[in-house]
Amino acid sequence: MYSLGNMEKEKGKRKKAKAFYFLLFTFLLFLICLFPFSAQAKYEGGAGTESNPYLIHTAEQMNEIGATPADWNKHFKLTADIDMSDYTGAAYNIIGTTTTESFSGVFDGNDCEILNFSLTTTHEFYTGLFGVVSGEVKNLGLVRPNVVAQGSRVGSLAGLLDQGNITGCYAGSARVSGDDDVGGLVGRNAGRIFRSYSTGNVSGDAFIGGLVGLLTDGTVNTSYSKADVSGNRNIGGLVGKTGNEIAAVTNSYATGSATGDVYVGGLVGQVERGAAHRSYSAGGVSGNQYVGGLTGHVRVLGRVTNSLWDTEASGQSTSAGGIGKTTTEMRTISTFTDAGWDFWQIWTICEGMNYPTFQWQIPPTDFQCPDGVDFIDFAFFAARWHRQGCGPGNGNCEGTDVDQSGSVDFSDLEIFAARWMEGVQ
Repeated sequence: MYSLGNMEKEKGKRKKAKAFYFLLFTFLLFLICLFPFSAQAKYEGGAGTESNPYLIHTAEQMNEIGATPADWNKHFKLTADIDMSDYTGAAYNIIGTTTTESFSGVFDGNDCEILNFSLTTTHEFYTGLFGVVSGEVKNLGLVRPNVVAQGSRVGSLAGLLDQGNITGCYAGSARVSGDDDVGGLVGRNAGRIFRSYSTGNVSGDAFIGGLVGLLTDGTVNTSYSKADVSGNRNIGGLVGKTGNEIAAVTNSYATGSATGDVYVGGLVGQVERGAAHRSYSAGGVSGNQYVGGLTGHVRVLGRVTNSLWDTEASGQSTSAGGIGKTTTEMRTISTFTDAGWDFWQIWTICEGMNYPTFQWQIPPTDFQCPDGVDFIDFAFFAARWHRQGCGPGNGNCEGTDVDQSGSVDFSDLEIFAARWMEGVQ
């Protein structure tokens, strides 16, 4: 039998235990309130802000964005190349599905690539990695994207660019098909595309382009396509049709083939309204009505200025707009400088070898023609080894001070080696 003293001791122990557990519970509750984000970590990290974007590291995290519309106004950054092969058919969640529920944030590809993105859908509108973009997508590459849709506004990167921006993006070896407004990169563009490109195959019925299917009140600047394009009407190597007064294709080119029935052009199928400036095409063109080497048709409100096409490569001696030149002339710098083209900041050319390309396409260690980093460039680099005082413009070292440290040394050699045998983008 317990004594009165023992009973009091037991009561004291129970009180202490209760107090301990109460304090422990209070402490844990305090930690949960103090660090709520530890239980709510999203993606690979980050907070979705400009200074601390959400980090995307896996295909699963990429797919999660499309399943989370509340995040479509946030900032994202890709941290690695990701392979989307596991997502086939309609398994992928499109990011931004309507014009009222678009992606209005910023997606920075961080010069990484998304490989083997595949999407097959019966969506009526807006098919691509992004359905509708009203924000910004930049520095992102798609490699071997395969997008098949039975609807309109179809692109590998975006179905519709709606007053947004796409900068420094590309779709390589793309296969894109749909009905109307189909582009190798963007289906319909009502925004701004800059320094972007596409290669591969694009097909559909109407408004089909290597880069953009239908250009409404948007722009394409310093961009190109090498995609082969086929369809019925309004088929262009770069853009299927420009359809608004402010639509503009500037300092751009197309070298893929364009095949269709009506309104077929090497650069633009039909310039209904808007303009094409200082651009060229050099791919094969074939069709039945309103077919031209550069543009198939230019209406009263459309303009084509200082633009050219290769009459031999296209198989077309006429065009509704532009000036036809032989292949030899198209590989001569004066052909373009006489038309007011900028070969100081925008264009470059290996005369007699290639058509003009953009300066941003050329690797920094490609010092000499022909295009691509090879032994010719190595010999040029070696002849300037250990030069000093290269200057802020690198002029004294003729571009071989790649890291712009002021001298040609081992750090430049390391960069050169990393770029060995690299071609133009």
